[in-house]
Formats: sequence, structure tokens, C-alpha cells
Amino acid sequence: MVKEDNLPAGKAGNNLMDKVISLCKRRGFVFPGSEIYGGLANSWDYGPLGVELKNNIKNLWWKRFVHNRDDMVGIDAALIMNPKVWEASGHLKNFSDPLVECKKCHHRFREDTLESKKCPDCGAELTQAKQFNLMLKTFLGPVEDVENTVYFRPETAQAMFADFKNVVDTSRKRVPFGIVQIGKAFRNEITPGNFIFRTREFEQMEIEYFIMEKNWKESFEMWRKEMWSWMKEDLGLDEKNIHENEIDESERAFYSKKTIDFEYDYPFGRKELYGLAYRTDFDLKNHFKEAPYEDVETKEKFYPHVIEPTFGVDRSFLAVLLDAYKEEGERVVLKFKPSLASYKVAVFPLLKNKPELVEKAREVYNILKKEFNVVFDDRGNIGKRYYSQDEIGTPFCVTIDFDSLKNDDVTIRDRDTMEQKRIKISDLISVIYDKINV
Repeated sequence: MVKEDNLPAGKAGNNLMDKVISLCKRRGFVFPGSEIYGGLANSWDYGPLGVELKNNIKNLWWKRFVHNRDDMVGIDAALIMNPKVWEASGHLKNFSDPLVECKKCHHRFREDTLESKKCPDCGAELTQAKQFNLMLKTFLGPVEDVENTVYFRPETAQAMFADFKNVVDTSRKRVPFGIVQIGKAFRNEITPGNFIFRTREFEQMEIEYFIMEKNWKESFEMWRKEMWSWMKEDLGLDEKNIHENEIDESERAFYSKKTIDFEYDYPFGRKELYGLAYRTDFDLKNHFKEAPYEDVETKEKFYPHVIEPTFGVDRSFLAVLLDAYKEEGERVVLKFKPSLASYKVAVFPLLKNKPELVEKAREVYNILKKEFNVVFDDRGNIGKRYYSQDEIGTPFCVTIDFDSLKNDDVTIRDRDTMEQKRIKISDLISVIYDKINV
């Protein structure tokens, strides 16, 4: 088994990462946070194209795992919760990483990521490891004291456990069922890095799936298959880049009876993309003194067990970009699945200085924008416009030329094949929908 921190990236991998980061900045996917003030360590802002791609990932995930199922409901809980939540869950006591510090340059590192006992920056001796709590602390109210200390949530999961009884009472869902949440989490990471892979502020898509204890193996396998389907069918990731790693008992959380990491071959090494864990009844027992669930038929009260599939939004975003990035001759193209692309269609007039073409192109643009996220572009020559849209992953380009004025049709170009076909304007919407949903 290859450990995630032992897989070398190599020059080709680093080069790909540099190219993707450069494209993200240049085309508006991801910007350095607070850049005009010198930035903030490992802080990133999603730009106009990035937020569209990110939202498409989240919306597809919600559709697949909530709207397309009868056994799931969603919540949207507060970022800051009563500190007793984190006391009960064990985060205040146990949510920590081993921290070492260089005695010479005073740089700090996570001990479990180092290959030797020497400082990787200057080669000097390191201190003994001490535990560093990852909870991000703040204060509520005008007085900064112990009584007003609160924490930004380090995960979305605990709110789903704390709200379990409210959800059961209001939704009337019966085991097996899941509670779902998409939202931000915060961890005061010792060594964040690798672009948006590891950050102190990140977004999660999490499921807590409540089951009878006797059915845990069956449910675990069901979710393992569901996660594979999501990665291959919805995200369009190449399965050759994805690997399952079952975590050894000595390394997994003490409450987990089984954990699988889905690892992805990033340019900087094979690292965790998603996780799947069987958390038993540990969490509900921490939050509820009495069993919070009653079987409708037997009237038995008990603590349901939990299967937890966890998906990182930012890591999904990065994996999708890396998988989609291709260089074909003179063009750079992001071969996203059409359903993920920031813009679904770009509309061009063949010539900018012909008012009749521009007017017709605007007419087509206004028709399409009622159904899709569409961009209008009349800059430069048509070839450069095609390549510009290829670079941001727009799957279809529609061009209005002089034949369009006579025949009420357009040329539609496919991003991946670069093939062009004539399509009646009246058929455009249905044709594009068919292509997106393939």
C-alpha cells in the first residue's frame, strides 16, 4: 500500500499543477484571497467561473443524493454551535495533530508528514512533538473571556447528530435514512498547502446515514458503490486515478469499525479525496442521554448506528480540473462533463462589425440563456474565440453567420471533437439538453 505522503509528484506532476493554478488565476476560477493586501496564507477566493463550477458540483451532488432518493433529507446548520456540542463529541479534547518545531528556523510541521527527524527547511534538529488542537476559536459578544468562547465548526457532521431528533420528529423518516448537509468547516491546520487541497477554510458535502446495527456491512457496501458511481458518472473522473485504501485499525478513529479513504493521484502525490466510515452509535450516544429513536412497530427505543460518506467540495473541484486539463497541439482544453461546465454554451456572431450578425447572435443568446448559463463573445477572430472557450471547458459554441440570416440556423461546435454541425435555431435547446445529459 502506497502511503499518501510517500508518493513523489515528479517534474511532470508539478508542471501540471503549475499550469492548472495559472489557468485558474488567468481565467477566473480561483484567485489568491486578499491579494491586493499581500494575500493571507492559503486563503483562496473562487472567481466567476470557479463559483459556477463549484455550484454545479454541489447541485449535482444534492440532486443525486437527496432529490433522487426517498431516504434522505437535508439541513443547513449554523457555523458556530454551543461549545457543549464539541465537548460532547470529543473535539475539544481529542481533535489535534502532532506539532514539531525547528529549533533553528522555528518553522512548524505536522510530525506525521515528515520523512525524517530533521527540519525539511534547514536541516536542524526538531523539538519533541506536542498535540496542537485544530479548533478555530473566537468569541461571541463584547467580552473576550472563557464564558464567551465559541468555535467555528471543524466538520458539518455534529450538527446532523445534534439535530437528529428534530429531523426524525418533523420529517417522519424511518431507519434506514440519511441526513445531508453541504457547508463550510474550519480547521487551524499546521501545514496547509497544495493550492486548494488543504486549507483552513473548506467546504464539505456530508451524509450521516442511520441504520440498524445488524445491517452495517450491507449499508457500507451500498455507499461504497454509490461513491464510486458519483466519481465516475457525475464527476467524470478517470477511475485509474482513484484508489481505495482501507485504513488499518491502528490508524483509524477509535470509534470507527471500518474506514475507507478514496485516494486520488494528484500531481503532488496520492492523497485522500473522500472518506467512508462506519461510526457505530458513538455520536448519538454522546449527544443524547436517552435513546432518541423509537421503532414504529416494536416501540423499541435505541441508538441507530451511522455510516458516514464524506465528500470534500474543494478537493472535488481540484480533481475535476486536473482530470479535465488537456493539451492538444496549440490548444488547452478542459474536458469537463458538460453538466459540470461553468458555461454550457458560448454564442458568437461571425463578425463583430456586421450589425445584422450581432443582432441575430443576441437573439439566439437571449433564447438560450433562459435555459442554460450562456456567454456572449464577439472579441477577435472566430478561431481565437473557440480556443478561449476550450480553455475554460465550455462544451458547445454556437456561431451565427450569413447563412443563419437566410436559413434561421446556426453552426454548433463540439469542444472535444471540434466537429461542427448546422442546427435549426428552433432545435437548439433540445439538442443541447440531449448532449448535456448524455
